[in-house]
Amino acid sequence: MFENKKTFVIAESGINHNGSEKIAKKLIESAFETGANAVKFQTYITKNLVTKNAELAFYQRKNLNLNNQFQMLKKFELSKEIFKRLKKYADKLGIIFLSSPFDLESAEFLIKNLKLKIIKIPSGEITNAPLLNFIGKNSKKIILSTGMSNFKEIYQGLDILAFSMIRKQNPNKLNFLGYFKKFNKNYFFKNKIILMHCISEYPTDLNNINLLRINKLKKIFKLETGYSDHSKTFLSAVVAVSRGTRIIEKHLTLDKKLLGPDHSSSSTQAEFKKMVQSIRLVEKITEKYNKNLSDDEISNSIVSRKSLVATKKIKKGEKLSIYNMGSKRPNLGISPIFFWKILGKRVTKNYLEDEFINEKI
Repeated sequence: MFENKKTFVIAESGINHNGSEKIAKKLIESAFETGANAVKFQTYITKNLVTKNAELAFYQRKNLNLNNQFQMLKKFELSKEIFKRLKKYADKLGIIFLSSPFDLESAEFLIKNLKLKIIKIPSGEITNAPLLNFIGKNSKKIILSTGMSNFKEIYQGLDILAFSMIRKQNPNKLNFLGYFKKFNKNYFFKNKIILMHCISEYPTDLNNINLLRINKLKKIFKLETGYSDHSKTFLSAVVAVSRGTRIIEKHLTLDKKLLGPDHSSSSTQAEFKKMVQSIRLVEKITEKYNKNLSDDEISNSIVSRKSLVATKKIKKGEKLSIYNMGSKRPNLGISPIFFWKILGKRVTKNYLEDEFINEKI
């Protein structure tokens, strides 16, 4: 799925459905129409995810008239039956259905009931060892988002995933530490775990994008690394693709003015579609190296380059000099690169002004 050269584009619908199955289906339709490869939601059970008095993040308070996270998440929670219908609808349209689990029960539902082949672990769960352990034991392909994480935390998250994928059991205390490095020496996890560079700032200021971190993550962890873009433009996503990134995720909304935590920092369908089109163009521009000139370049070189010509009449036997020889378009005679090699040579015929010099080099 990620092995080909085409960029895998994920339309992150998250909770932009606002708790409505109808809006969720429209988001799936919208994602499909943009040309995205996948549409992704967030699956959770509020009581398993957050305490009843957990405070809202600043950007959540700004976009919602609610008192705490519990109220917000409960308002946007979708039932398992709705998720089953959404998955079926996405399958019918022909777009890959993904969702990020935020608790064990949701992870089990996505993997064992919905049979999702890819599980995307959100940035906030990278330290949630029990959740990582379950996903590692039961999912064959994992996308791990790295927002808010330093390299030590990323290593720890990868360690628990690696241990769980290999051992298929629960850790004993901290015996999972070091597993990733130990077993990734021969790129064992190359096609099993994908990292996502992510800045958990909504929207992300362009000064904070830190796009070069993608290269750093690739070099250190030796894994395919994508980019989850939370900025207001798609510029950084397109730049990431031009630098070799082949997995892009960006939020999608039906209307930026809708009430909800992520709408204002999400892309509309028109914006998202333009991003996908730009990514596909970048792929064409960067897909191959051709050492040969194009036919148009060869044709243009004839009219744009010059040849050695007589700048005035030259009689047979005269020497070629700076006074009777110069370079002019088109490129149908001897190249001016040989100017000094032919300079001083006696001509073997008469030349008229502007006639191509035709002497043995």
